[in-house]
Amino acid sequence: MLWVKICGMTNPDDAIAAADAGADAIGMLFAPSKRRIGIEQGQQIVQALPKTMEKVGVFYDETASTIEYIAAEVGLTAVQLHGDESPDFAKNLFRNNPRRSRAQMRVFKTVHIRKGVEGIARDFLRDKCVDGLLLDSIVHDPNTGEILRGGTGQPFDWKRTSDFLPGIERETRVIVAGGLSPANVGEAIRVMQPWGVDVCSGVEREPGKKDTNKIRDFVAAARAARN
Repeated sequence: MLWVKICGMTNPDDAIAAADAGADAIGMLFAPSKRRIGIEQGQQIVQALPKTMEKVGVFYDETASTIEYIAAEVGLTAVQLHGDESPDFAKNLFRNNPRRSRAQMRVFKTVHIRKGVEGIARDFLRDKCVDGLLLDSIVHDPNTGEILRGGTGQPFDWKRTSDFLPGIERETRVIVAGGLSPANVGEAIRVMQPWGVDVCSGVEREPGKKDTNKIRDFVAAARAARN
């Protein structure tokens, strides 16, 4: 069974469209981004969705206390660490939290595809501190040189990256992100054979506004490729 996540949600209507299309999860950004939302928006989105749907909060180098607080207030079922968080940070999340225990939460870690990525992935696997690794493109801002994290619309080299996957995918869930769309998700799945896929800009009309038809086409193409 392929896990399909539609990320960058900013309103309940788009989230409902993802649920109706058969997606397994939606993502909400609680971090600097054109798609950033607040706690109240997150609560409205979660309340509109089926309880069975996974609600993932995306964070960039945030404090553990803030992540745990937002997770409890919004009703998240998973968090995605999209910055430079360490294995120790991931391991200690929700360990002593009275409102959300680690047993109630999945923790995913994004690793950006660049030189040394296998070593970074292995560090997280060695400590068994995450429930899955999300592989994403690394794109730099042409003006500042800083890494642009998520929603860039740029895919990475699936064929080259797939070489180190066999050993990793036996140890954890592998999710492919970065530049996916209804047109290319099937090829990404055939090459990478991931546990899940994650899309953001590839199903948008504009940043933060989804296209219902694109969401439906993306989920259908992903399911068809896996089947």
